[in-house]
Amino acid sequence: MEVYKFGGASVKDADGIKNLGFILQKNLDKQLLVVISAMGKTTNALEKLTKSYFDRNDDVFDILNEIKAYHFGIINQLFEDKNAKVFDEINNTFVEIEWVIEDEPQDEFNFIYDQIVSVGEVLSTKIVSHYLNTIGIKNKWLDARSYIQTDNTYREAKINWEKTEKLIAQGIPPILKEQIAITQGFIGNTSENFTTTLGREGSDYTASIFASCLNASQVTVWKDVPGILNADPKLFNDTQKLAELSYAEAIEMTYYGATVIHPKTIKPLQNKGIPLFVKPFMQPEEAGTIIKEADIAIQIPILIVKQNQLLMSISTKDFSFITEHHLKDLFAAFSKVNIKINMMQVSALSFSACFDEDEMKFKQLRSLIEADFSYKYNNHLQLVTIRHATEDSIKTYAQAKNLLLEQRSRTTAQFILKND
Repeated sequence: MEVYKFGGASVKDADGIKNLGFILQKNLDKQLLVVISAMGKTTNALEKLTKSYFDRNDDVFDILNEIKAYHFGIINQLFEDKNAKVFDEINNTFVEIEWVIEDEPQDEFNFIYDQIVSVGEVLSTKIVSHYLNTIGIKNKWLDARSYIQTDNTYREAKINWEKTEKLIAQGIPPILKEQIAITQGFIGNTSENFTTTLGREGSDYTASIFASCLNASQVTVWKDVPGILNADPKLFNDTQKLAELSYAEAIEMTYYGATVIHPKTIKPLQNKGIPLFVKPFMQPEEAGTIIKEADIAIQIPILIVKQNQLLMSISTKDFSFITEHHLKDLFAAFSKVNIKINMMQVSALSFSACFDEDEMKFKQLRSLIEADFSYKYNNHLQLVTIRHATEDSIKTYAQAKNLLLEQRSRTTAQFILKND
């Protein structure tokens, strides 16, 4: 039994969905559970829609109509029969968003976000499931929210592993004996029956949850790259593929911001010893990269760049030393608004933290600390992390005129830079 995960880039258009069908046709001898992300940049568009609705802007239905047009454009290319059931089903799915945005926003932003943005995965999986049936690949569409149970930390929901494992272990194996299962990444459900999301790019995590609970033999994540590279090919020309990685190295890379795999993906697989393959969906016969339990030496530097960073420097109002007592209060504030610190540094009089820009979370953080602390900040920054750094690999960044802060350890160097 295996788990496949297809990201948004692999189902961004009709050709991509046809390619997904081609890959599955080559693997019909396996018991497969297939996890699929929202199509293309749909999550970004739904985030834009959510913010516009929450801010009570006038363009909400214009944004929704663009998202509708994108999806129906793909459907029209996939289905010759314009009376096919998929047309009504997708239209009815969009009605779920319309019900939300017809009324004035009453709930907090994170709750509204999850109810709207989660629809992207529902749309993509319904379209793919219908398409596969038309080409003779028998499959069952599953609602991930019937299996993935979470708390109510909206936008960053935490898994209730006991409930989730029980539901998956009882409900899914009988289905896989008969046909492929198609389900959504990124989404879960609370005990109150509200939809949650697992964090941006969380579909990889969903795949590992299902794999762990089903004791899968392996997980394959299909990407638009040949495997895991030592740097982002969109930013660097001379990238190299890493043929294999240890679980530990993969966890380190994702912690520092490598976007090829969601940070929470690895641990459930490591706990069960399930290997993870990252393979190119346009060259499915290629080996890609395998992540497994092994002692694998990395011979080249790995460069990770995170954009849209904010660097905040916090000090006491009376300019006294930053003590453990102050740090306790600051970490409590960061935790309360769910901000993950990507890099931090403590000096005698200040605490500096670098984290992803999020206007709403940053506003909440300021309100929690401004009574007791003073602060300054720079935004629109980039954080460069180099694993297994060499002198040559760090030279460009260490001597940069736009360098704001640097930090080095035995194996890792980090640099916060102003964007030119």
